[in-house]
Amino acid sequence: QVQLVESGGGLVQAGGSLRLSCGASGSGFSINVMGWYRQVAGKQRELVASILSDGRTNYVDFVKGRFTISRDNAKNTFYLQMNSLKPEDTAVYYCNVKVGMIYYNYWGQGTQVTVSS
Repeated sequence: QVQLVESGGGLVQAGGSLRLSCGASGSGFSINVMGWYRQVAGKQRELVASILSDGRTNYVDFVKGRFTISRDNAKNTFYLQMNSLKPEDTAVYYCNVKVGMIYYNYWGQGTQVTVSS
């Protein structure tokens, strides 16, 4: 069992920055992929960025050049640095890890990010 705890959301003006953090706890697990997703009410949850255990990263087009995902393996914590935020980035952001041979999904509780114009 893996528990994920997120922090770092909030309200920011357009052009501003926020840093989200996600800490993973539990025992006997091997995290293969760490990722951030976001969801707007009434829409499907969508991938924002992911990072593999070897450090390779993946970003969706609408955040490339603005968001950076990173991880601290020793702390089982990963981050999403969000710069040049836009009102359309407003959403609930969820962290996700895929664990073990079957890449089982665990989700954080979600954190609200609101960008005002």
